[in-house]
Amino acid sequence: MEQYLWIAWIVLGVALIIAEIFTLGFFLFWFGLGALAAALAAMLGFGLPIQFGLFAVISVGMTIMSRTIFAKYLPHQDGPEIKMGVDSLPGQIGTVTLASSGALNEGAVRVYGSVWTAFPADDDIKLIEGEKVEVVSVKGSSIYVKPVNKELPEWRQN
Repeated sequence: MEQYLWIAWIVLGVALIIAEIFTLGFFLFWFGLGALAAALAAMLGFGLPIQFGLFAVISVGMTIMSRTIFAKYLPHQDGPEIKMGVDSLPGQIGTVTLASSGALNEGAVRVYGSVWTAFPADDDIKLIEGEKVEVVSVKGSSIYVKPVNKELPEWRQN
C-alpha cells in the first residue's frame, strides 16, 4: 500500500491547487505544492515521517515567505485614500447660485454640476450670488462654505 501513497499525495496536491481557484485568499496553493513535494518524496522511496515533514516544512515555509513578500511589496492602504462622492467635496470650489436669506443664511451652491443647500461656515458672512466659495464641510445633505480669498498670495503682489 505504501508504494501507492504517492498517488494519494498527488491527488491531494492537485485538489488543493484546484480549491485555491475558488477561494479568496492565497493559502491553499502552498499546501498543494507541499503535497506534490511529499508525492515526489514518496516516489523516491522515503518513509511516511519524511513525507509529512516535507509537506509541513514546504507548506508552512512557502506560506510564511509569500505573506512576507506580499506584505512588503504589494501596495497597502496606509497612504492617502481616494475620496469619492460626498467625501470629496471639502476643499472644492463652487459658485453661489442663490444668495443667502433667512435666519440661517441659507443659500444654494453649485459644486461639480450639483446644486447643494449651503450655509456660511461663519454666521456673520452672507452668500452673494455669483461668488466663488470653498466647501468647508458636509453635514447631511447641506454644505458649509466660506468665500474664496480674492486676493493674490503675498508672493505675487509685487
